[in-house]
Amino acid sequence: MTETDKIRNVAIIGHSGEGKTTLAEAMLLCGGAIDRQGRTDDGNTVCDFDPEEIARKISISLAAARCEYRGVTFNIIDVPGFFDFEGEQAQALAAADGAVIVTGAGGTLPVGTEKAIATCIARKIPAIIFINGIDKENASFIKTVAAIKEKFGNKIAPMIIPNIVNEKMVGYVKVAYGVLRDWQRNESPVPDELMGAYEEAHQALMEAAAENDEVLLDKFFSEGSLTGEEIERGLKLGIANLSTITVLGGSATKNAGVYNLMDKIISTLPSPAERKPFTATDENGNAVSLTADENAPAVVRIFKTVVDPFVGKMNYFRVVSGKVVTGMTLVNAKDGSQEKIGALYFPKGKKQTPTEAVGAGDIGAFAKLNAVGTGDTLCEGKPVALPPIEMPAAEYAMAVSAAKKGDEDKVFSGLRRLQEEDVSFRVEKNVETGDMLLIGVGDTQLAVLLKKLRTKFGCDAVLTEPRIAYRETIRKTAEAEGKHKKQSGGAGQFGDCFVRFEPGAADGVYEFVDAVVGGAVPKQFIPAVDKGLREAVKEGVLAGYPVVNLKCTLFDGKYHPVDSKEIAFVTAAKLAYAEGMKKASPCILEPIMHLEITVPDSFMGDVMGDMNKRRGRILGTTSDGEKTVVTAEAPQAEILKYATDLRSMTQGRGSYTTSLERYEEVPPQIQDKIVAERKKEA
Repeated sequence: MTETDKIRNVAIIGHSGEGKTTLAEAMLLCGGAIDRQGRTDDGNTVCDFDPEEIARKISISLAAARCEYRGVTFNIIDVPGFFDFEGEQAQALAAADGAVIVTGAGGTLPVGTEKAIATCIARKIPAIIFINGIDKENASFIKTVAAIKEKFGNKIAPMIIPNIVNEKMVGYVKVAYGVLRDWQRNESPVPDELMGAYEEAHQALMEAAAENDEVLLDKFFSEGSLTGEEIERGLKLGIANLSTITVLGGSATKNAGVYNLMDKIISTLPSPAERKPFTATDENGNAVSLTADENAPAVVRIFKTVVDPFVGKMNYFRVVSGKVVTGMTLVNAKDGSQEKIGALYFPKGKKQTPTEAVGAGDIGAFAKLNAVGTGDTLCEGKPVALPPIEMPAAEYAMAVSAAKKGDEDKVFSGLRRLQEEDVSFRVEKNVETGDMLLIGVGDTQLAVLLKKLRTKFGCDAVLTEPRIAYRETIRKTAEAEGKHKKQSGGAGQFGDCFVRFEPGAADGVYEFVDAVVGGAVPKQFIPAVDKGLREAVKEGVLAGYPVVNLKCTLFDGKYHPVDSKEIAFVTAAKLAYAEGMKKASPCILEPIMHLEITVPDSFMGDVMGDMNKRRGRILGTTSDGEKTVVTAEAPQAEILKYATDLRSMTQGRGSYTTSLERYEEVPPQIQDKIVAERKKEA
């Protein structure tokens, strides 16, 4: 087992397409885990091994890989940057002690970079920014740093100054140590042309380091300088409390600057022994603090599950406390079930290295623990539960069905298996429309799920726009007679009832009132009238949607002493319903959704204007100076694809949640359209 202070668990996060997987590959090469650096375009990287990832040339799921460098074990977690797969980032950060935020050198602050930095600050994840692709044409390390600092201020602290020769980066100045280093790691004095930039950056770096330690601050004020080691010590404290985020740079493709990054991960990012304790709860709901103590009872968090129909299930885990060895029995805090550990592995992309033990703070994998899922806490002895992993809101819904008749069971069984891998989507049945809904973060995620259904489980599914659960009601009172008379030899059928239909059911759905006097309808047949009406309100007279807020009063009727039967009055009630509802000014109601939309202040006007176009209503706004929460209401029919629309409007910076607020009458022109479409379907 690796000593806890010799482990670095690092999530590589950031904007999509900035080279995160390539950087992971370069780090594995530097650590000797691979002997040749793969390329995303060639589909031969360690961390992008899923067929869909290779085909799309993007990461879809997080992947973990391991290497050794300078006596330290690196657990590298490569995380997708595409917004639809934000859940993978949440899972990775639940296992990591620090993050490397990868961004391009284009002189701007990409949305994914901005969100990654904000996430690390909010979740108190120590972070280093790596500006990638400095060797590319028109790249600018200085402009990129300036763009990041414009948003996040002086907590952004560059640790290098690129040495550009003939528009190519050939090395960098190590600002903390005041030396120039090339890609072969040779060092020389800082050249005159970089001296001005170096002195400015060195002063800023010393100030950032001194602010985090009183001893360093005293020395800085008395002597005016700090050594390179002292600067790194101060920066490590600043990184730990998120007052400082350091910036490095290089080229992952050419493996330039990657050794320096790994050096700084060792010297400035925390080990599991140094990170803040995890907080769990015991069986009585009391808070329990967990540290990476190898002698404590084992506590393990499952942060990712991979399902293969041939190999079986693999659970990636982090040992929060204690150690895990083969043959031991762990208790699942979720339900108290016991799991015997049969095999342990260290993950390396799609390959695993068998091991007998995984120590405190380390990352490993279980095989074939079928009852264990992502987010579970496994414990030795008395169970404690770590908090659930917070996933992004899944609001993008499409109706899913089997492409081939008879494949329904295969499709939904496959989706259940895929839910073990990706807990950020769900499958629900809309009981009113009958649609099976596939609900995720965005359209790309749902498209990937359908592709995985085909490749992993051999079945095809199709997505269609979900039907809206409209309802019908009436706006005025009407009376109608329903008479059912049937005579065809032998015993006949006769039932006659007079029913008043009006809005205002006591429970808001359906109310039946018996107002018959004088025995016009015998008591034994009154329940039959109620039964007939209850069956009838399942379909309205306009478009066949369920009827709500309907009060039905039976006030008169006729019967035959021989031919009147229960079935006759059931039928008579339905006839009265069909006639009376048409006379009572029926209308269609639509679901109105409550929205909480979180956007940067600069996009608030666009979002509010768009909401008005969707027949929405703005209820209010609250702002913290950077982000605004817009509270609104809008018809469900107008926001079916709001997840992708909001992303387009806000450049990926917006998010929202919805909940059903109430039902409201549909405008006449839209009602006519709904009725016409319903008739066409029929």
